[in-house]
Amino acid sequence: MSVEEKLNQAKGSIKEGVGKAIGDEKMEKEGAAEKVVSKVKEVAEDAKDAVEGAIEGVKNMLHKEDK
Repeated sequence: MSVEEKLNQAKGSIKEGVGKAIGDEKMEKEGAAEKVVSKVKEVAEDAKDAVEGAIEGVKNMLHKEDK
């Protein structure tokens, strides 16, 4: 999990909320888009970490069998 992406999601939420509060549709949509992009990046990073962990697990199992 990336702290940076969590911060970007929060920033997007704030921007979206401010845009909604002041009636600025463009700002509201930009904030929502920033939130979504950051969430997608976070999920992709988590998936990458999970795959790398699974690969390491398989490697470790194979090395134990070799001994």
